[in-house]
Amino acid sequence: MAENINVVVLTGNLTRDPELRATEGGTFVCEMRLAVNTRRKNKAGEWEDKANFFDLVVFGGQGEACAEHLSKGRPVAIEGRLDWREWEAKDGSGKRQAVQVIVDTVQFLGSAPDRESAD
Repeated sequence: MAENINVVVLTGNLTRDPELRATEGGTFVCEMRLAVNTRRKNKAGEWEDKANFFDLVVFGGQGEACAEHLSKGRPVAIEGRLDWREWEAKDGSGKRQAVQVIVDTVQFLGSAPDRESAD
């Protein structure tokens, strides 16, 4: 029987600063959101961009490096896999579901913004 394939490769820009936390066991977990534009022609024949948004999760030292060196707007390339998760809503209104990308590799693209001029 053939094995299933679950591989995601994306390039885009971060929509917010990375958020870093640690598990009870001390593993770093970095969460980010990536915007990836798809370009297509509209009915008038003009090109339009449609943004797609993906939640990313990066573990360990690579997640720590992302939180330290990346910020909103920075272009990145990632490779990983899709992961479906389900949880109970905090308000008790039922279950929630989401698909996220568990990232294996992150490439920082472009240059880091000058933090002094941003302040």
